[in-house]
Amino acid sequence: MAGVCFFNTAKVWGGGEKWHLEASTYLHAKGHSVFVVAHTDSVLLMKLREAGIPATGIKISNLSFINPLKRIEVLRFFKKHQFKTIVMNLSSDVKIAGRMAKKAGIARVIYRRGSAIPIKNTFLNRYLFKQVLTDILANSEATKHTVLQNNGSLFPEDKIRVIPNGIDTSRVPEVTHHEDKNPLILLTLGRLEYQKNQQFLIPLAAELKKRNLAFKMLIGGEGSLRPKLEDAIQQHGLTKEVVLSGFVEKPLAYIAQASIFLLPSHWEGFGYVLAEAALCKKPIVAFKVSSNPELVLDGETGYLVNMDDLTAFADKVEELAKNRNLRHQMGERGYQHVYTHFDKDKQLQKIEEYLIHG
Repeated sequence: MAGVCFFNTAKVWGGGEKWHLEASTYLHAKGHSVFVVAHTDSVLLMKLREAGIPATGIKISNLSFINPLKRIEVLRFFKKHQFKTIVMNLSSDVKIAGRMAKKAGIARVIYRRGSAIPIKNTFLNRYLFKQVLTDILANSEATKHTVLQNNGSLFPEDKIRVIPNGIDTSRVPEVTHHEDKNPLILLTLGRLEYQKNQQFLIPLAAELKKRNLAFKMLIGGEGSLRPKLEDAIQQHGLTKEVVLSGFVEKPLAYIAQASIFLLPSHWEGFGYVLAEAALCKKPIVAFKVSSNPELVLDGETGYLVNMDDLTAFADKVEELAKNRNLRHQMGERGYQHVYTHFDKDKQLQKIEEYLIHG
């Protein structure tokens, strides 16, 4: 009998997949019985097999829950292994794996929610959250809030547990300060997609240039927004100031070169990159959205401004750019905040207690 089944059928690699890999690896190393179900063609399954974690592949789509053959396949799998707990990552997984887990008699059916997007108040969701799920594990207080935002009675609030993502605080890179160098390095890192909103940074760069601020803006990451960003850089005459760095293999080493870290995301479940920036002792300027206030203490470790407020964002960047001591002070406070509240080992211990002994 296996104790905990992690069920994550995302094909692409992201924060949720990283969490499932780390949590299952940690519990496996502690001697707990774990098994992971991942998409047959996913990066997660490849990494699980490399790590020697018991795992199997399956193909699940958003409509698999209406396929009777797929439901039977999942149900038989659960009955065979007799798990005590299942932890799911995607709404599509909840639709089929959650229902079949309940039918198979699995005691704890947990939805690990990592996105701070309000859950739609649909008939299907009301059924799943009221009749199928037993627990919800959220990665931030902001994510917890969005679960009940559209329907306060969708799920018992006391059954929603918040355990933030953890970061390896032992991996602090050598910090590079650019206070005596010109230009300063303004840097961001993330997928070039709508959520991350890197398009906001181009008019920001134009505004900073108008203010005669000497800077180089580095935008790390790849995605579908690259062509639009390239066009915007050309149109604003910023080819000397703004650089698209492409995919970043070593995030901490990349962030370490920054003077100021910028995050213009529309939303974040848990802004892991903010924790990485703080670990690198970088002051941060971001929007006051989602979980950002949990990671960035406004006025202490960086600044938070209203969504898409270009003038306010530019004001805060300029203030930090002109104040070397303030940059250092905020960077140090940010590091202490992350070390105290988001240390990876401490968070994994909380996950162990929650899944094994909870």
